[in-house]
This record gives sequence, C-alpha cells and structure tokens, in this order.
Amino acid sequence: MSPPSFGYGVDQLVRGHARLPTGMRFGLLTNDAATTASAPHGLGRQALLGAGIQLVRLFSPEHGIAATAPDGASVPDGFDPVTGLEVVSLYGERMQPELTMLEGLDGVLVDLPDIGARFYTFIWSMSHMLEACGLAGVPVWVLDRPNPIGGNLAAAEGPTLDVDHCASFLGRWAMPIRHSLSIGELARLWNHEQCLNVELHVVAAAGWNRMDHCPATGVPFVPTSPAMASYQSALLYPGLCLFEATNVSVGRGTSRPFEQIGAPWIDPSAIHAALTEMQLPGVESERVTFTPSIAPYVGERCHGVRLKPTDAEHFRPVAAGLWLLGWIIRHSQDGFEWTRYPTAANPTGDRHMALLLGRRDIAGLLEDPDRPLLQMIHSATAVPDWRGRVEPHLVYQEGVRYRTKSSHRP
Repeated sequence: MSPPSFGYGVDQLVRGHARLPTGMRFGLLTNDAATTASAPHGLGRQALLGAGIQLVRLFSPEHGIAATAPDGASVPDGFDPVTGLEVVSLYGERMQPELTMLEGLDGVLVDLPDIGARFYTFIWSMSHMLEACGLAGVPVWVLDRPNPIGGNLAAAEGPTLDVDHCASFLGRWAMPIRHSLSIGELARLWNHEQCLNVELHVVAAAGWNRMDHCPATGVPFVPTSPAMASYQSALLYPGLCLFEATNVSVGRGTSRPFEQIGAPWIDPSAIHAALTEMQLPGVESERVTFTPSIAPYVGERCHGVRLKPTDAEHFRPVAAGLWLLGWIIRHSQDGFEWTRYPTAANPTGDRHMALLLGRRDIAGLLEDPDRPLLQMIHSATAVPDWRGRVEPHLVYQEGVRYRTKSSHRP
C-alpha cells in the first residue's frame, strides 16, 4: 500500500487538493502507464473523467495509448477502447500536434510517466505539445509524477546534448542523459529556456522527497513500454540503452530487458571478472546466458552479464554503461560492431550512438586503446552547470517531502 499522503498530480486533482478551471474542454497527452497512485491499475484518464473533468481528445506518445506498440514503431491515430475518445498519435505520421488538432480545446493536460533518461521519448512528445500550445495560445497543465530513478541533482550524468550536431527525437535541447527532474520540472525549464510562451501550470505530486526512487513511494512500478518492465530496468536503462547502437543484445525479448547484455561471441567470465575487479560503485554483476526473441540474435544463445544494482543512491548507470561498452569494444576480438537502429523518428537508423550520447566524439574515444577509459568517462558524464540551470525551475526541494493543494506556474 502507498503512504496515504503520496499521490501523483492526477491524484491531487481527483482528490480535490488541486483544481482546474470549471467548464473547460481538455485534451490529454497520456497512455495506459499513467495510472493513479491510489489504485495502481486505475487509469489516470478514467479517474479524471470520473472526477467530472471534460476530456474531449487524447494524444499518445511512442508505444501508443496502450503503451504496448514495439519500440520505434509508427503508431496510427485511432480511438481509445477505454473511453471511446479520439486518439491522435504523436509518434508516426507526426511528432507534434498540428494547430488544427488543438482547436476546440480550452486547455491540454499532460499525464505521462517518465523514467529519467534524456532519450526516453515521452518527454519529447511533451516538448512538442508545449511548443504547439504556446503557438496556439492553449494553456497546459502538467499532472506531475516523481522521477522513478530519483531527483538527486548530484546523480545527474552527461554527456550534455550537442544541439548543433546531435539534436533528434532522442533529445531536442541541451540536457544530460540522466536528468534527475520530474516531467513538470522539465516543462518549466523548457518553457523558460526555449521561450515557448505557453501558459504552464504544474500540478505537483504530493508526498515525494526528490531523493526517493520508485520503491520508496510504496506504489508498484507500472511498465511504461514493452521493454521497460521494472524499476530495475529503468535504473539501468540510461547506461545499457547505449548498446542498442551495437550488435550486443540488451535483453529485449527476455524476462530482464535492460538488466543484462550479451552476444554469442562474448566471453561472460572475462567481463564478469573485469567488472568485479573494477568495483564500480553501487553495482555487482553475474554471468548469464539468455535467448532473446527480439533482434539482435533472435533464437540464438547469448552470453554476457546481468548488472545488479546494490546501492541505487551511489550507482551511476551512464558511467557503468560506458565502462562496460568501452571494455567490450577493446576486448571483443573483432566481434563488436556499431549498428543502425531504424525507428519512425529516424527511419535510416543512422548515427544512433551519437544521437543517444548527444555527442559525436564519444564512440571514437571508447575505441581508442590509448585513452584511459575511466578518465574519459568521468569527463564525459560531468554536468557541472546543470544544478544552476534547473534550480529556479524545481517544484520539489531536496530533503523536503512535497505536499500541495495548488498548482505551480512559471
């Protein structure tokens, strides 16, 4: 059971602790992973309708309204089987709503989960919605949710996105890979830095200390997409997702996606021994063999390691992922290759590693045997300016368990 005081932004509205203007017709950007805290399997949009909020149109991000479409697959428009409302897909034919799609709306609500990584695309669907609403003069209410891998700003990890060379749907604006913000805080930051000029309100989650990870809330983790099956997957994702630009499996099509990596040509004992010797903070490893049902290596036995975080507070997933990737590159004996990763947002799949990392030079540095790996990773993941940039836009302060009866504006 969740603590009685804990609630997402949607719960605050439903409980009457925060209110929307009456008589307004709303659009809602959401999916089935946006559940309530009071009933973890209750859909947020159903709760809003039950509270008398007039929803007239839905918008969905990657993976669709059901959050089950395959990674990177184009999702068509349709109708919501739960509410019967029209669903406008923002991952396929379009990534940003056309202004005509906002006609007849007095406001837009955003109720989306996030997992705290720059290249998880839900936040960029929100960014396009904010941009469109700013142009159309439609106010936005972000129904906020805690970052499941914590809001400790000291745990943020770069590289910071090079906007001039690596902007894409995996990252439009300059920010680190692990950002340690809630989606409401991201919205406030972008509205200010990108001059989106949207009338923005954030309905804060209650009962969250930003240092808390998902387990501390008492609310079960709801899978946000087919391969984001658990809190452990989310915690490891900012580092292990980097392997999607390679011919190494990240465990898609197994019971532990993003918790393990492997390939037919990998020596699991050698990697496990190297990780054990390195003693990366907050994580241990074990040798594994798995057979994925999703490429690469469909139906083939893959050998590798499973990462097991032991201290989430001190674990740094991006640094761990970069070290593991660098070690494999330098010890692969010609088995390793960079690969393309085609998606609806990047049909050719080109430059996937650069787009994930947000920098063009990191792959070459990982390959350079004369470059000290740990020194390079420390430099690449440092984000000394991030706290100063984001502090004016924070909704939740460190060490304070937030309780709210109102919404925040910029």
